[in-house]
Amino acid sequence: MRTINLGLSGLQVPVIAVGCMRINRIEKKEAEAFVKGAVELGANFFDHADVYGGNTCESIFADAIGMNAAVREKIILQTKCGIRPHSFDFSKEHILESVDGSLRRLKTEYLDVLLLHRPDALVEPEEVAGAFGILAASGKVRNFGVSNQNPMQIQLLRKFVKQPIVANQLQLSITNANMINQGLHVNMLDDAAVNRDGSILDFCRLNDITVQPWSPFQYGFFEGVFLDNEKFPKINAAVNEIAKKYSVSNTTIAIAWLLRHPARFQPVTGTMNKGRLADCVKAAEITLSREEWYEIYLSAGNILP
Repeated sequence: MRTINLGLSGLQVPVIAVGCMRINRIEKKEAEAFVKGAVELGANFFDHADVYGGNTCESIFADAIGMNAAVREKIILQTKCGIRPHSFDFSKEHILESVDGSLRRLKTEYLDVLLLHRPDALVEPEEVAGAFGILAASGKVRNFGVSNQNPMQIQLLRKFVKQPIVANQLQLSITNANMINQGLHVNMLDDAAVNRDGSILDFCRLNDITVQPWSPFQYGFFEGVFLDNEKFPKINAAVNEIAKKYSVSNTTIAIAWLLRHPARFQPVTGTMNKGRLADCVKAAEITLSREEWYEIYLSAGNILP
């Protein structure tokens, strides 16, 4: 599969990341077939979080892929930490404990990437820096990033953290394109002009931080998928027409729409179906035209000023 550089890490990663949040919802044999099939497709970048499945998804994944030294060399592991029951926690102690737990569950000695999950209102960046320093020096974590953070939150971390912030995982899809909308409606008075995220997309591009779109098929906040959904007739009409032109599925086109953006996104899939993952991977072979990209963008109800 086509690869990109993950931020300034020097780590070459597939343009499609495999999200493992739902791996606890399938049977063991299905999980084994899925993760091994993903590697065969070239989708060897697996995204986790310590809280997924109530701290079970990392263990299920490790068992499913048959983790050992030979397997570990063939895959790239990313996990996230910082979410606790009814709170967020970026304390040094919690970060270190979380990483040790993830390493144990994933049956590995190191993580390729660690992301801080949802922002912590009580974050003390000096503590984050202390944790990252220990993890980097020990070899437990090779690269660091964040998730769902705006520019000023990242800048605050960067004031103290010595390691580069290589990725920012953000919600982005055809129906959830706020970070793109506000960039098109500069100096306008309509709702789309409201800058809700501090121009995070431009910030990440300026600072070589890879944006990892999560929930690329979801509308709202985990309210369901928009593909083949009667609530979104215009989107599906546009996507299906273009999918027919390229002889691919609508899933492929939805991912290709993200990959067409020059920010060089790395979408994080959520499917546990090998066939659907194959459709996602196929998007790496397609480059939508400018006209096709805007046609899909407008079909979601977005307007051009």
